[in-house]
Amino acid sequence: MSEFEKPERLEREPTVEDVRELMGPSTPHFALQIRNRLRTLVEGLPPDHPARVEADREIERLNRIAFEGEQRGAQGQGEPELPSIQRPAGSP
Repeated sequence: MSEFEKPERLEREPTVEDVRELMGPSTPHFALQIRNRLRTLVEGLPPDHPARVEADREIERLNRIAFEGEQRGAQGQGEPELPSIQRPAGSP
């Protein structure tokens, strides 16, 4: 996954649907790239804009799953845990 953005998405005001479209493929392995795309998408929007509110909420979740991993499905039902990326020594 790259951080390339669809040009037409950047030529108009972002919507909540745009944010949700980017959130769809979020896994620990791609969380930081998606986070960066969301930041770029909503850059310049006021804090109370619906797309900004949704993106900020998702950015928080993406940061969490990037460093902590993610468990999907009910525990013990055979769903493997999605591992996190390794946090470099000395990073917050």
